[in-house]
Amino acid sequence: MVVKGNHPSLEAVLPALFEPPVGRPACQRQAETRERGHGRIEWRRLTTTTVGVSALSWPGLAQVFRLERRVHALRSGKRREEIVYGLTSVPPQEAGPGRLLRWVRGEWLIENRSHWVRDVTYDEDHSQVRCGSIPQVMAAIRNTAIGLLRRAGHRNIAAAGRYYAAHPREALALLGIPIEN
Repeated sequence: MVVKGNHPSLEAVLPALFEPPVGRPACQRQAETRERGHGRIEWRRLTTTTVGVSALSWPGLAQVFRLERRVHALRSGKRREEIVYGLTSVPPQEAGPGRLLRWVRGEWLIENRSHWVRDVTYDEDHSQVRCGSIPQVMAAIRNTAIGLLRRAGHRNIAAAGRYYAAHPREALALLGIPIEN
């Protein structure tokens, strides 16, 4: 779990676990990746430690991590750096820094493939639906639509939505409902 502004006291404590005197390099493990694609170079370093974990009083906590990200946009030359901290209940023997780094990247894959589509394509944040369980039902319907379109091989969900809006028979066929005329 990446710690964000919703836990300000925890967010304030975590950096100290990676800095001397508490954060000793001998107690830290690291993994790095460097990727080039989509017009940018991305470098990531994930550092894990178990030092100070017991003092955090977080149920089930096994290790904490610091993720450093650097992104260089090749076309514009802009550079962006970010450090985030996180927690995991998975012990170091089961998930070292390399595996955690892959998991964090997988979380962004989900974010980009599902949540981003819901936020941007379906404009979910501006929904006027707020009563009872209707927001959860609408989210389930959106997720189902995204899943059906991806399963049908569509990568661009917005374009697929426009296509099926113009071809309702094919949309129903995608759901397994043939229309005979």
